[in-house]
Amino acid sequence: MIVKPIWWEEGQVFILDQRLLPEKIVYLKCTTPFQVAAAIRNMAIRGAPAIGIAAAMGIALGVFYFKSNRKIKKRFLTICEMMAKTRPTARNLFWAIERMKSVFNKYHKRLDLTALKKKLVEEAQTILEEDISTNKKIGKYGKSLIKPYMKVLTHCNAGALATGGYGTALGVIRAAWETGIKFEVFADETRPYLQGARLTAWELKEEGIPVTVITDNTAGYLMKQGRIDLIIVGADRIAANGDTANKIGTYTLAVLAKQHHIPFYVAAPFSTIDLGIPDGSYIPIEERKEKEVTYIGKKCICPKGVNAIYYAFDVTPWEYITGIITEKGIFTPPYAEKFKMGGHDG
Repeated sequence: MIVKPIWWEEGQVFILDQRLLPEKIVYLKCTTPFQVAAAIRNMAIRGAPAIGIAAAMGIALGVFYFKSNRKIKKRFLTICEMMAKTRPTARNLFWAIERMKSVFNKYHKRLDLTALKKKLVEEAQTILEEDISTNKKIGKYGKSLIKPYMKVLTHCNAGALATGGYGTALGVIRAAWETGIKFEVFADETRPYLQGARLTAWELKEEGIPVTVITDNTAGYLMKQGRIDLIIVGADRIAANGDTANKIGTYTLAVLAKQHHIPFYVAAPFSTIDLGIPDGSYIPIEERKEKEVTYIGKKCICPKGVNAIYYAFDVTPWEYITGIITEKGIFTPPYAEKFKMGGHDG
């Protein structure tokens, strides 16, 4: 990727404002944890892995500007709680917060404030670096699924922009393209934020990978015509049994894929799997503001006074998922016992 979605630099967090892509490349310069939390909440940064990285950096940023140890644990936990309230569905958000809490709890009584700040910044940067490495492993395991001249469908954006870099679903696509085989990608536009049309299409175009944007409702018709060979999507949270929460519309694709005998894969880091919940009914689904549906920018596209519903995610039952691609390998159903065993790395 030509641009980076997020990084830390000298007590500041720089976040690519994805709401402005592809027209403008603008970075938000965050100097407070409140600004980072707002960037997550307002979708300037999105995608489960990227949200987790942002939260970790936001927590480190908050402590970075502490002047004393006075009530340090209370102030630290307040920042963590603020990050946890930004978006409820993404598992990586809470996973990253727990990692930052673990470092804090280990060192806050043993180190002086300067050394503690350094430890937290290092942990946040490690989460970023690990994510990029993880994505490349996901790509390594998944690339063999894509054969020459396939037509691959993806939904929303699970690319470099949704992660620390490289991507999950798009990481698989990138890794396959890097082997030299030729294929084509279809990208659902993904209403209402148009992450597919704006972000996925932009990423793939920058990489020189052939991409065609379709309206969300076109996917089923293309499947019926035999024009889709494989579907790969990302994930925001995966339950212990394999039920997967991803961008709204994913469940519809999975049902259509099963009807048309098309392999349906999820690509996500193992940290996205929440072994603490048995199935998808326990995954909290974020419901966003009606205005995000009824308006495009500042223009209202619906009659005044009508209601709208915008669930940001839906849950695809594990039975509809051909396999889940992680940095530990490709899991196939049934998932529960294999998840508990932790998979393999080879």
